Amino acid sequence: MTQIQPAASHFVDGQYLEDATGEAIPVLYPATGEVIATVHAATPAVVEAALASAARAQKEWAALRGVERGRVLRRAADIIRERNRDLSVLETYDTGKPLSETLVADAMSAADALEYLGGLAATLSGEHIQLGSDFVYTRREPLGVCVGIGAWNYPTQIAAWKGAPALACGNAMVFKPSETTPLGALKLAEILIEAGAPAGLYNVVQGMGAVGSALIADPRVAKVSITGSVPTGTKVYEAAARGMKHVTLELGGKSPLIVFEDADIDNAVSGAILGNFYSSGQVCSNGTRVFVQRGIKDAFLSRLRERLDGVVMGDPQDEATNFGPMVSQRQREIVEGFIRTGIEEGARLVAGGGRPDRPGFWIEPTVFADVTDTMAIARDEIFGPVMSVLDFDTEEEVLARANATEFGLAAGVFTRDLARGHRVAAGFEAGTCFINAYNLTPVEAPFGGMKRSGIGRENGKAAIEHYSQLKSVYVGMNRVEAPF
Repeated sequence: MTQIQPAASHFVDGQYLEDATGEAIPVLYPATGEVIATVHAATPAVVEAALASAARAQKEWAALRGVERGRVLRRAADIIRERNRDLSVLETYDTGKPLSETLVADAMSAADALEYLGGLAATLSGEHIQLGSDFVYTRREPLGVCVGIGAWNYPTQIAAWKGAPALACGNAMVFKPSETTPLGALKLAEILIEAGAPAGLYNVVQGMGAVGSALIADPRVAKVSITGSVPTGTKVYEAAARGMKHVTLELGGKSPLIVFEDADIDNAVSGAILGNFYSSGQVCSNGTRVFVQRGIKDAFLSRLRERLDGVVMGDPQDEATNFGPMVSQRQREIVEGFIRTGIEEGARLVAGGGRPDRPGFWIEPTVFADVTDTMAIARDEIFGPVMSVLDFDTEEEVLARANATEFGLAAGVFTRDLARGHRVAAGFEAGTCFINAYNLTPVEAPFGGMKRSGIGRENGKAAIEHYSQLKSVYVGMNRVEAPF
């Protein structure tokens, strides 16, 4: 049995910290179901130490020039790239995602975020507004102590997507990973210290909802950013509102992917695979409602079935493996429940739907055809490898159906008619849209949702707006007049 026990459960004030009186949290390797590590939930003393050190470090950090902060973040990016394989192996043990995926999509994305936002740190500035002889200038200032709450599908990436803009703007962060995948964020915190960040600037504390609630409620916290489900995000938003805290919510979706008759079939099938089966379907922006124009439905399904023959479900640490397990037994049970419901409601099972005969939390990539808009598999976020293929006839019809959801995270369209592609993208009610591509999320571009899929944006220059605040300073150059 592999053991990857971290030096301690938490990383606080520049070093690993253990408090074994906190509730034990077993870390399971999803590919086998074996316990490979144990961490402990943060006690009130650990939470206090994290917040106190963050508040102290933030003042020191904010006093630095932006170029100095950026230099630390870029050093951290370089270290991550140098250690990408080791970090990817750890991520695979933590999440079950195949190494062929984590080598390119997890720690490397974290490095990109640190490098990009580190580069922006030196550019943060205000403006001068002339008002006759008087004038106003603005200052862009940090918020203070930020709390990040992570999800289990991209633990290292999320830790950096939240940490990089926070630190670039002069804030400190206390990050709570998902209790399901607690390991990667600890390495990020360790690397930031090695890169020159002051002790306490980026702390990691473990725990379940109670720890997150304690962090959010603390008056020293100015900002909360969470990646998670809509119900969890709603609770966080309500709690943060009581303290008038800044909030970024990156939540779930039930995103549409539209394939028109003139689309390149192979490209469209590739997009549907990326939008449904990458990370075993455990991606918030997945395009799980695949609308295929009726004239190419059979060709699309035929090519999709052929491509599914290329699925390799093996040891996730073997780079030949390209499809991994679900993250937990509970998540697999949820997905299997949706598969049963899809069959009961009359959808046609085209591929998959079963559980491979092996240890761990595996489930086959699953495709349903003849799905209608009212079926549960077409309405609810499944967060697993289940694709729903729906028929459509016209552009107007499919756009209306695509938008008929409470979610608005992502949407995609495949067509050779670029005028139509741009027209449909403009009509989508979603924050992140794709034309002839899917699920590509470079750190240079803002990422986030509309409607119940979230508030605020991560990545891109837009992230700066969500981790800083503007101060206006009016400068009077003349005699002050008053009525009495």
